[in-house]
Amino acid sequence: MSLILPLLRGASRRRFPKLPAQAVSRAFISTAPTSVAGFLDFKPHETVSDVKVDGYVRSVRSQKHRHFVALGDGSSLESLQAVVPADQAEGLTIGAAVRLYGSWIPSQGRGQSHELQVERTSILGPSDAKTFPLQKKYQTPEYLRTLPHLRPRVPFNSALLRFRSEVIASLTKFFGNRQFVQTHTPILTSSDCEGAGQVFHVSADHDVPPSSSTSETDKPFFRRPVYTTVSSQLHLEALAQGLGDVWTLSPTFRAEQSNTPRHLSEFYMLEAEMSFADSLHSVMDLVEDMLRHISIDLAESRVRKELLERVGERASDLVPAERVNQRWEGLMQKAWPRITYTDAIELLKASNEPFVHSPIWGEDLQTEHEKYIAAEVGNDNSPVFVTNYPRDIKAFYMKVDSEDGGKSAPGTTVECFDLLVPDFCEIVGGSMREHRLDNLVQSMRDREIVSGPSSQSDAESQSTENNLDWYLDLRRWGCPPHGGFGLGFDRLICYLSGVQTIRDTTAFPRWYGRCDC
Repeated sequence: MSLILPLLRGASRRRFPKLPAQAVSRAFISTAPTSVAGFLDFKPHETVSDVKVDGYVRSVRSQKHRHFVALGDGSSLESLQAVVPADQAEGLTIGAAVRLYGSWIPSQGRGQSHELQVERTSILGPSDAKTFPLQKKYQTPEYLRTLPHLRPRVPFNSALLRFRSEVIASLTKFFGNRQFVQTHTPILTSSDCEGAGQVFHVSADHDVPPSSSTSETDKPFFRRPVYTTVSSQLHLEALAQGLGDVWTLSPTFRAEQSNTPRHLSEFYMLEAEMSFADSLHSVMDLVEDMLRHISIDLAESRVRKELLERVGERASDLVPAERVNQRWEGLMQKAWPRITYTDAIELLKASNEPFVHSPIWGEDLQTEHEKYIAAEVGNDNSPVFVTNYPRDIKAFYMKVDSEDGGKSAPGTTVECFDLLVPDFCEIVGGSMREHRLDNLVQSMRDREIVSGPSSQSDAESQSTENNLDWYLDLRRWGCPPHGGFGLGFDRLICYLSGVQTIRDTTAFPRWYGRCDC
């Protein structure tokens, strides 16, 4: 005790060193903005001194005594104007990453309420203006797609990426409020969910075809064929049995040799599974509530208003703002029409439209058919659910519809839906899943997906090929009725932003023949 007391007494008389003024100031929360968007919204009546702005030079207009610099940082479609003395303007070239110090003052010029009166500049990342590809002029979407690594620095493209972020945040809030669990499903899979064969095969560099002379070290990396996923649905069904209602937003891949504005080889799918769901209507209700929530939640957002601006030559690349507004208003409507596939075929046959493809029961709806249905049933405004498609044109896992409201013979249709929207056609597909083991096995056999082993030796021989055994297991031990859906996320962004092609809604698009970086 005698040894400790002196130490305690010394501690009580200890004096702490005086903190420097800079350290003390860090204890106070600054009210000055930290982004270009923040400064553009910051409109004080008096001059605010000692401010700092980071960003990239979008353009420079030079005069004898001062330079006018347009600065952006990806937070706003609009640029911040900085007035820089000529002796401080060295290195302020288009594309340069800079830090500007000065005062935020009411502007005397037109076009902006305030501007940055620069007192000191710092060039953090120089740029050669002569070789910088993104000059201050109109550049076509086709040209910008050749520069995917630089395209996000174009103001409109950065606004699109911010919009994606806000939609994801809104979706996260929606599912969180409904007690859905967000999950992460695998990208590599041994199961082809759609059974269409349009998959990317995955192998290691050292993989070689098996032969009698293959050594132990030459064996394939995986013991069975592996693909990049075409859907998270099957894995979500497994997770739903342990977690209840689940959802995911995950990259998916299709090896379709398609070159249309609506297709990518790598794209994002938002998928959800509802456990203990008794009817298809509950799944459609969820989809309707989800999209309505997004449209209401983001209706007044800054980035949504920016995406509606139609300026200069860029306007010709986008859907007119009035039409995009109609799309948002359509999603906000209280109730969306629902029509069966059978009724849709009858509607198409009764029309006087000169369709290129005649509507025939048992064949899939073509784009021209979907556009007509969206226009007629949805009054060219509201989304439309088309339900109960023929069994033979849909996936093996969909539950057979025993009734279909008397519209077709029992067992010929499945409990499923496609959601059609004006102009863009199908963006969501969903169904009740076949939860009865015998029915599912029969459906797979009908499509020659699996015949099922008749003996133990057959089972052993199929062990490396039958990659849906685990999916059948889900039906063997307590599988409740359940259903779910998949939403093409990039298509949704395209639809809500007015961008004409899905290739411009993602940062690094991949499509047939193109994977540039």
